[in-house]
Amino acid sequence: MGVSSIDVTLFRKMVINGAINLKNNQEEVNQLNVFPVPDGDTGTNMSMTITSGVNEMTNLESSSIVDVAKVLSRGALMGARGNSGVILSQFLRGVYVGLKENTTNELDKIGFLNCLASGRTIAFKAVTEPVEGTILTVIRESYEKVNSEISNIEDVEDLLKKYLEYAKDTLAHTPDMLPVLKEAGVVDSGGAGFVKIIEGWLLAIEGISLEVNDAKTNSAKTAQSKNELKYFYDVETIISLKKPESFEAADLVSAISLVGDALTVTKDNDLVKVHVHTNKPGKILDISLKLGELITVKVDNLKVKPQIKEAALGIKEEPKKPIAIISVCFGDGIISTFKEMGVDYIISGGQTMNPSTESFVEAIKDVNAENVIIIPNNGNVIMAANQAADLVDGVNVAVLKAKTIAQGFSSLMYYDPESDLETNVNNMEEAISNVTSGEVTYSVRDTEIGGVKIATDDYMGIANGKIVISTKERIDALKSLLTDCINEESHMVTFFYGNDVLDNEVSLLEDIVVSINPNVDVEIIDGKQDIYSYIIAVE
Repeated sequence: MGVSSIDVTLFRKMVINGAINLKNNQEEVNQLNVFPVPDGDTGTNMSMTITSGVNEMTNLESSSIVDVAKVLSRGALMGARGNSGVILSQFLRGVYVGLKENTTNELDKIGFLNCLASGRTIAFKAVTEPVEGTILTVIRESYEKVNSEISNIEDVEDLLKKYLEYAKDTLAHTPDMLPVLKEAGVVDSGGAGFVKIIEGWLLAIEGISLEVNDAKTNSAKTAQSKNELKYFYDVETIISLKKPESFEAADLVSAISLVGDALTVTKDNDLVKVHVHTNKPGKILDISLKLGELITVKVDNLKVKPQIKEAALGIKEEPKKPIAIISVCFGDGIISTFKEMGVDYIISGGQTMNPSTESFVEAIKDVNAENVIIIPNNGNVIMAANQAADLVDGVNVAVLKAKTIAQGFSSLMYYDPESDLETNVNNMEEAISNVTSGEVTYSVRDTEIGGVKIATDDYMGIANGKIVISTKERIDALKSLLTDCINEESHMVTFFYGNDVLDNEVSLLEDIVVSINPNVDVEIIDGKQDIYSYIIAVE
């Protein structure tokens, strides 16, 4: 006989194990992304999502499995990044909803099955148009198969083994459901991340506790921009240990690694010094206090936000603005341009790091407006923005369907702060539908998409999300892309050029456009962005 039920202690271990297993393998999941572009990756997004939930869960000292699941769900919801991260957060919310219906403080096989059913249902509700061959398919088919066999399943352990087996089987068949996966030769990355979490759950049930593999997580390449901080607080503390003889540095490292990075733990007799960068300084101190008395504590804010400074100075709250705009941007030049066009609040990221639901919630509150328009500028950000819009009361929030910087830029040309929310949204959405988006960037791996063969370090021309050219020379990719994007009806081309583009190449842009259509006006802006050599809006 295996494990017959899940109590609150085992539930905590399962969740932590799942988060660690995903974190240790996030780069493997990242490599499954179909587009070979160095931007916000699925493994990283899902890992940060569930880690946010784990941080909240470990802050709660409760013997109630329902209470623990509730804060896990809330933490994952606020920390959700990217589409797969949002779906994962909704699955965990479903687990919590299923637990609320349980009459005991433990889950037997039927109770656990109900949680998986609820997770499936709520995850699907989060997506307007579910696509087969994604994480949603893995979640759905795994549940349906174990549900059909529940009478032959002995206990919780047996149920989870079969659930994982079916999840892996469905994941292996995702390329048969989604042609773009088959062409790229990969399985669905969101589904793969989900499988890593369930693997961690099963290992916990089998009595195996995982530790964060620092070598893997520290060597993993992230596409975070050079000037973007992931963690805002630098925390140093010295602990006088209550039980120095039983202290295990590895246990402390495992606990703190889920909360931050740049971690060092040094022991000298009965003293331990901890240094870490984190967004949860209180959590670091809570963990430390469980080990003994705090001798010294030092907390520095690495990037103090202006609104926090103002609050500290006692500045009175301003009356609400009628309407405000929030936009997700990257690149100093692009950010400056968007601000000049009327954006009130910039959330840094998008391509390089998909912002969390909580980032949008904070932004909505900070702009202090009756009506808010969010311009995501990235298709992998829209779900988190929509999720945030549902969480803030007392504000009318509209999320534009802007999936690129070019679309967001064009929409702002039609923004009128004197008009009402509905009029602005309609005008801005129409502008989005009339612009062609172009990008030139580099490939991070060999693949084939849409019949275009792509080699590592090739320059790719991307038009409206479709790779149209891949070549060794950037100028060739640019020319081919512009030929594809510009037609007889085009009247305006706007370039945002990146940090890697030299002045002599910039001087060629207008001539290239005119050679394709001499009647087109050209605007050239120093976007100062990384990764994308060119971001182009053709109207």
